[in-house]
Amino acid sequence: MNKKLIATSKEKLVLDTFIKLSRAYNSVNSSVNKKIFANNLTESQFGVLEALFHLGPLSQKDIAAKLLKSGGNITMVIENLKKRGLIDKTRNDKDKRFYLISLTKSGEQLVKAIFPGHVALICKRFSVLNEDELRMLGSLSKKLGLERKE
Repeated sequence: MNKKLIATSKEKLVLDTFIKLSRAYNSVNSSVNKKIFANNLTESQFGVLEALFHLGPLSQKDIAAKLLKSGGNITMVIENLKKRGLIDKTRNDKDKRFYLISLTKSGEQLVKAIFPGHVALICKRFSVLNEDELRMLGSLSKKLGLERKE
């Protein structure tokens, strides 16, 4: 029994594009995450360390917003990184309700050790695109990501 659920050619095009986008993301992300996991980090843990390295100390709320994660998820990630001695968590002097999260020396050394390889792997995976295609993909991804129709 073959019932067609897609009514229009536009729907077919959108779904086909969505599948291709999802597969491309999953393929690249899988390669990148293998390297992250090899350093005994989760994707979220690496995201926190990288954000702190490039942006400096941040509140948990700012980290969650930067990584598009829930506050509860970030709380667990922060606690696990703290247990490993990769971050410090201190009460914010300006607002005692918040903690300021920063890298320890060990955390900074870890990011410095793995980030160059992380960038190289991503560059290798994206090397099939020329600079114009990279700009176009970036622009289209931003446009799609900022659209919030639900």
